[in-house]
Amino acid sequence: MAHETETENPCEATGAHSHELVLERVLDGTPEQIRKCWMTPDILAQWFCPKPWSITDAVVEPEVGGRFAFTMHGPNGEVMPNDGVFLLVEPTRWITTDAFVKGWLPAGAPFMTAEVALTALPDGKTRYVATARHWNEATMKQHEQMGFHEGWGAVADQLNALLKTL
Repeated sequence: MAHETETENPCEATGAHSHELVLERVLDGTPEQIRKCWMTPDILAQWFCPKPWSITDAVVEPEVGGRFAFTMHGPNGEVMPNDGVFLLVEPTRWITTDAFVKGWLPAGAPFMTAEVALTALPDGKTRYVATARHWNEATMKQHEQMGFHEGWGAVADQLNALLKTL
């Protein structure tokens, strides 16, 4: 029989780690509006990449194992395809990863798992928390040096501006 132990840190009990970067904002929209902006490919393409970058070919299948994919395009001709799956889909929380592609096929060297959590606020706004979890400290630091806070912050600002037009 397995012996259950209590711990304040689930990472200690499971061997998991906490190599995460977090962005938190209060956005001018409801959780339902924000979810629509994430789950509708044509709307996602309007805000999901920090300008002057853009995305095309967005595929959003909001179900466990469904695709979350797009291609990023940079101002100097850079092309960065991104393909992954949803690990969790709830009305106010979802998790995606690039560790797998549709059909649960391993996708090579995974970069991160991303979680979005929404909390409705009494004034019609929403607490928006986006977390990028990495497999190791080196990858987390690489993401931070690539401009995680600036890039994900710019994207959240673009989302917030779009919410005001809905």
